[in-house]
Amino acid sequence: QVRERLKQQVVEMKEKFPGFRPGLAILQVGNRDDSNLYINMKLKAAAEIGISANHIKLPNTATEADVLKCIASLNGDPAVHGFIVQLPLDSDKPINTEKITNAVAPEKDVDGLSSINAGKLSRGDLGDCFIPCTPKGCMELIRQTGIQVAGKRAVVVGRSKIVGAPMHDLLLWNHATVTTCHSKTSTLAEEVGKADILVVAAGKPEMVKGEWIKPGAIVIDCGINHVPDSTKASGKRVVGDVAYSTAKEKASYITPVPGGVGPMTVAMLMQSTVESAQRFLEKFQPGKWNIQYNQLTLKMPVPSDIEISQSCIPKPIDQVAKEVGLLPDEVELYGQTKAKVHLSVLKRLKNQPDGKYIVVTGITPTPLGEGKSTTTVGLVQALGAHLHQNVFACVRQPSQGPTFGIKGGAAGGGYCQVIPMEEFNLHLTGDIHAITAANNLVAAAVDARIFHELTQTDQALYNRLVPSVNGVRKFSDIQIRRLQKLGINKTDPTALTKEEVNLFVRLEIDPGTITWQRVLDTNDRFLRKITIGQSPTEKGFSRTAQFDITVSSEIMAVLALSDGLDDMKKRLGRMVVASSKRGEPVTADDLGVTGALAVLMKDAVKPNLMQTLEGTPVFVHAGPFANIAHGNSSVLADKIALKLVGKEGFVVTEAGFGADIGMEKFFNIKCRYSGLRPHVVVLVATVRALKMHGGGPAVTAGVPLPKEYMEENLQLLAKGCSNLNKQIQNARVFGVPVVVAVNAFKTDTKAELALVVQLAKEAGAFDAVECTHWAEGGKGAVALAQAVQRASQTPSNFRFLYNVELPAIDKIRLIAQQIYGASDIELLPEAQEKVALYTKQGFGSLPICMAKTHLSLSHDPEQKGAPTGFILPIRDIRASVGAGFLYPLVGTMSTMPGLPTRPCFYDIDLDPVSGEVNGLF
Repeated sequence: QVRERLKQQVVEMKEKFPGFRPGLAILQVGNRDDSNLYINMKLKAAAEIGISANHIKLPNTATEADVLKCIASLNGDPAVHGFIVQLPLDSDKPINTEKITNAVAPEKDVDGLSSINAGKLSRGDLGDCFIPCTPKGCMELIRQTGIQVAGKRAVVVGRSKIVGAPMHDLLLWNHATVTTCHSKTSTLAEEVGKADILVVAAGKPEMVKGEWIKPGAIVIDCGINHVPDSTKASGKRVVGDVAYSTAKEKASYITPVPGGVGPMTVAMLMQSTVESAQRFLEKFQPGKWNIQYNQLTLKMPVPSDIEISQSCIPKPIDQVAKEVGLLPDEVELYGQTKAKVHLSVLKRLKNQPDGKYIVVTGITPTPLGEGKSTTTVGLVQALGAHLHQNVFACVRQPSQGPTFGIKGGAAGGGYCQVIPMEEFNLHLTGDIHAITAANNLVAAAVDARIFHELTQTDQALYNRLVPSVNGVRKFSDIQIRRLQKLGINKTDPTALTKEEVNLFVRLEIDPGTITWQRVLDTNDRFLRKITIGQSPTEKGFSRTAQFDITVSSEIMAVLALSDGLDDMKKRLGRMVVASSKRGEPVTADDLGVTGALAVLMKDAVKPNLMQTLEGTPVFVHAGPFANIAHGNSSVLADKIALKLVGKEGFVVTEAGFGADIGMEKFFNIKCRYSGLRPHVVVLVATVRALKMHGGGPAVTAGVPLPKEYMEENLQLLAKGCSNLNKQIQNARVFGVPVVVAVNAFKTDTKAELALVVQLAKEAGAFDAVECTHWAEGGKGAVALAQAVQRASQTPSNFRFLYNVELPAIDKIRLIAQQIYGASDIELLPEAQEKVALYTKQGFGSLPICMAKTHLSLSHDPEQKGAPTGFILPIRDIRASVGAGFLYPLVGTMSTMPGLPTRPCFYDIDLDPVSGEVNGLF
């Protein structure tokens, strides 16, 4: 009956959670025959019920440390829901059995032998512990008689930790009056004679006589003993601790030996394993999170961002991880406030449905920004802390260049921040440093390869590229790939002809075609153009080069678009660094550097877990430029978050710059590669920016706003809403409902805010909502969150703007005309040459990533509102083949910002006593 019930429960678990199976591990030390017999019985029962059972067998030479190491591994294995250590431990080495049983995680200790489970049982916490299987089986047998335990007199003979002592506790907490007898009990027969329920586990053959037993008693015999019997082929037979032949005449119920308690013990082990699996599913599968939110203490006027950030005590990051359903072995802690999350969580949750996918974008901004990051954080705080939805924010990691330059930090602002903000804005977990190292390794490899090819013969190059080690020459895996690319299907280094050696060793990089630059995560204008190779050791090989800022590196874009380690490695290998003198693309794989890049990036590929001021979880991962790259956080962070929040939850991510840039690339590039489909667009607008688009004076960072922005001006505002209208239409081109978030400033009037809401709805927005989250935290974005919830329930008929198989020029033209409002495009000569080159090299079917000013829908930052009829000039086109896009350059732009006259670092300092960071971020 128990097995059939458990079998049905396992079937129901599998139906509810496809691909899931309860897991049992049995750890054995040595090779005792009796242990092997018992283990085989357990494995057979597990297979019958549908439990995935794993038998781990250590040799009898195993040490205590070996056993503890194995237990630690099983404790951390999410596929193991229960495991037992088969006793006795058959080892030649001394092993402390108590230490071993207590090393088993209490939540997986289905044998119930750890001190924690024993302590809970002794206290009566029966619903929060595992009970040893033999007493649990005995109790089930007693229940099957139908006789009430409460009020009965029970006697337990034996006091072992495995049977006697827990049996006493179990009967006691089921309200029996319990007496425990043992080897020192002088009146054993008398005590046994009082028992309505008798449980015997003494380990002595037929010790309890039939005449001792009270008529009508329930007798549970746990003993297994061998006594001589000449009639048996083995010369012995199995008997219990009770004289069965005489006892059965007096007992109302009695268990036979063998075949009584033994099978029930195995059945209870299976039941405990299934119970453990059910607890695991309740705790770690997507559903309603049991999450602790932080209560904000709002102040007016609103203090500085860093003051707010440091006034809030973040939860320990391992607590955040646990709250959102991450397992301990899926989290790699970096101190108390940040952690990396292993990609294995995607495999564990692969059958779970995704949550709702929300992208936050904005109208064409002023140079000051309109609060997309603040709105992203405010929205998730509202959905989580105030509406109690499972919700994750997924944001980009900021570059240190702008942090110390003119922009400051990017953790949000006011009462909507990712914390600790100083950790967020500076090194975090070192991902950007890893990208810097990887990028510069490629740059070094490019120039070194050119140098070596210029200064060595083919044979000398070959001898160094494929050296003889202990008399044996062997191609590396990456060299085999290069040979295959060249059409040379040989694996023996001695078999290549002279012509094949020449092809193999010479990349023939054309220095004039090198597109790969060195990078640094600091704003440094004097590195925009440099000369390298000035040392005499470079033998006259010098060239003009430059440094870019790290976040503009293609490796950053690769990180953001990869969906796993293998995909990232392939993308890294495909990165094109230059063309050969034959006009063929030269890749990182050709340079032989792919494996080294993957090693440098192996930790960076894991998303970083942080939290908001109100305690909602945040993934901070990747930070590609939004002009020459796609300007969105990582695909991996989004995918993991969507699984963790579950079907009814929300993932809110942010696209860089305005909707014409970040959102368009989010749809056409990120969603194309990820396969994810968004449910809602949140479009952030401000009265300030709309007035600018209506013809207001220029807005300049560091300069006080002109009076037009401080006073009510409905006419100017209405005219500027042309930009809002266009960006709403841009989102609707992709078939996704739009909710406009009007980010309110203290200088905005009610009439101005109401006008923006009205015009947004008239322009086709699903809803438009005034938001005050900067000053009020999540509370100020509740109306926005409710609008997003409603919008997410409506159909999202998502579609791409273009088919990637269209010619590159046609794809560029579609973006220019439909998203920007241009009448046509004009390719300058250099761009025309690149179109022909990339089409010839096979890159013409890549998506398009427009590198354009973010300050206007057009190519001219001075053109505000929603200009039309202009010709969009394409100055040049470049390829990020590893990341997977072509990026046309519209106008001129720098990939290495400079420092202003008064950089932000003037305001940043460190308190030498407390170690706290002070200043403005």
